[in-house]
Amino acid sequence: MAGVVDVRAAILSEIAGRTVCGQLRQVAEEHPDAPAYSDPVAGGGWATLTYAEARQRVLEIAAGYAALGAGPGDAVALMMVNRSEHVLADLGAVHAGAVPCSVYGTFAPDQVAFVGRDVSAKIAVLGGPAELARWEPILGELPGLSKIIMLEGAPDGDDRFLGWADFLALGAEALAADPAAVDARWKAVAPGDVLSVLYTSGTTGNPKGVPLTHANVLFEVESTDRMTSLPTHGTQISYLTYAHIAERVLSLYLPLFKVSHVHFCTDLANLGATLGQVRPVMFFGVPRVWEKMMAKLQALLATQPEEQQDNVRKAMAAGLAYVEGLQYGQTVSPEVQAAYEQADAALLSIIRAMIGFDGAHWLASAAAPMPTEVQRFFAGLGLRVIDVYGMTETTGAFTANSPEKFKLGTVGRAEPGVEVKIAEDGEILTRSPLNTSGYLNRPEATAELIDADGWLHTGDVGSIDDDGFVRIVDRKKEIIITAGGENISPANIENYLKEHPLVGQALAYGDGRPYPVAILTLDGEVAPGWAQARGIAFTSLADLAEHPDVLKEVEAAVEAANGKLARVQQVKKWRLLPVEWTAETEELTPSLKLKRRVIHAKYDEVITSMY
Repeated sequence: MAGVVDVRAAILSEIAGRTVCGQLRQVAEEHPDAPAYSDPVAGGGWATLTYAEARQRVLEIAAGYAALGAGPGDAVALMMVNRSEHVLADLGAVHAGAVPCSVYGTFAPDQVAFVGRDVSAKIAVLGGPAELARWEPILGELPGLSKIIMLEGAPDGDDRFLGWADFLALGAEALAADPAAVDARWKAVAPGDVLSVLYTSGTTGNPKGVPLTHANVLFEVESTDRMTSLPTHGTQISYLTYAHIAERVLSLYLPLFKVSHVHFCTDLANLGATLGQVRPVMFFGVPRVWEKMMAKLQALLATQPEEQQDNVRKAMAAGLAYVEGLQYGQTVSPEVQAAYEQADAALLSIIRAMIGFDGAHWLASAAAPMPTEVQRFFAGLGLRVIDVYGMTETTGAFTANSPEKFKLGTVGRAEPGVEVKIAEDGEILTRSPLNTSGYLNRPEATAELIDADGWLHTGDVGSIDDDGFVRIVDRKKEIIITAGGENISPANIENYLKEHPLVGQALAYGDGRPYPVAILTLDGEVAPGWAQARGIAFTSLADLAEHPDVLKEVEAAVEAANGKLARVQQVKKWRLLPVEWTAETEELTPSLKLKRRVIHAKYDEVITSMY
């Protein structure tokens, strides 16, 4: 305990008085010509801003926000793909004393409206028509939203909208006229001020706003840097949404401290090609990204002659033995070392170069459990894809494996300066300066999240071994975390599905899977009357569950539910069961709540068939 407190004190001393604004000035002054942000250019190549150019643009954007009436503490909502403008618009808001809030681009209009109201957005910056389509239907519900800045496609003749080029011109003019005003704005920003508000899904369906301060983020950056020992001036790729805490820390804040060169990948379909071009020193991917990468490599391998496939398998066996031997508490024997070096020289280094990981120092995954077979596959290539664990509420990772100290199958040890313990009921608790102060406008939820002693309750059940490595055993809360790292409330999906009178019970599933699916049952009282009114002959609910007219109506019910959900929450496949769920059949509790584990086990084959 004393060691944790000492390290925490050292980190707090290191970051005392510092803000992201001050850090951007420092990196721009010390490394003005270092490449900061590169956007892909049509036809190939990159358009790059240096750190000095980026800071100048940030100051102009800050002046533009101020000219539009944004004051200290006002919220600026951002919805666009990962591109330099997203980072600049975000940091510009911070320098104006405002609070940026990146909104998931998959949110349905009702969810966008909720976030806009909850955070009290005064200005929104949208990427283009696709994003505007999610905002336009609910603009009447956001009277406090005074201006919408469009990177592309600003509607003509509507004073509510401003094109990006016009906004930049406004900011440049305002900064030139009164540079001291912007300087005063960013210098007034304090470490305890909110740096950003991110939204995370709750069990009730409505997202919850998580305010994170400069102090929270700087502690996370410093703690992460101590774990990873990343080089300065490294290259990296930004492709996950900035509404996700991991991407925000790794490719928005950390680069300001490591003088990294961030390359934006605006389309996940181009990630493979981007990896080959950028050859990043660090790469973070949710499990689904690693799964897809593995599948592509396996498909490519399958096209090779059998002899070549056999050589690769033997080389990967040597790679796996080597990486497993590097784990904490284990050793690599001379025989394993020799076999790996031979396999690496002959094949493995070539494969790593082919996928762009020949210079990778830190490869990580989080947001959902990494499947063992995926982790072992990349270990076979000599790559340590390590797990980290955290939440939006903890400013990202609070436990992590490091390239030097790791155990496969665990989420690592507490990060420097962080306390982690297991409660009596098995729940993982953590306490550190990484913890948010609480949810925005949700005092009751905050009280459930953080106890009187400052311990944050994660909702996950786990264990800590003798070496301090944490394993996630189960999820105490019922949130689904898909293979893509999306946090989804199953209750929200189920409630929408059950809005149709024919649907008696619904269970949404998708934990660790690429998309949500649903198991449905008919309402035993409503369904017979519905069928009789339409002249449908039947002798049982099982008959109705197979009838084309019933299936068509249930399909319509699923489509209606999906229309109210964000894309990542939408049910991709479903099955209608020929039975009812009751307390007697064990799918429901006496109070008619779903027994999820019972249903998962009982209908495992049905669930599996949908994937």
